[in-house]
Amino acid sequence: MDTIEMNRRAVWTLQQWDPFHIGENAYETETADVVAYLQNIDHPSELAKRIQEIYEHSFEEWIPLEKCVDISYKLIALKYEMKCII
Repeated sequence: MDTIEMNRRAVWTLQQWDPFHIGENAYETETADVVAYLQNIDHPSELAKRIQEIYEHSFEEWIPLEKCVDISYKLIALKYEMKCII
């Protein structure tokens, strides 16, 4: 799998998400953390919990788990899509 390409696409997907509506470039640290977790997590629910924790820790605002599950499914799908391409 081309990890660099997967990471690039995952970063773009997370930037588009913008859960707090503060601009897509406001989440560099959080995006890096989520992409790091994506390497080792294959279950959307587990990734969603990590996403929720990461963003809540940084912004001291809670994101409903359902929204985190939505983005985690997109990221996991991307990960498997990239595995199939290579």
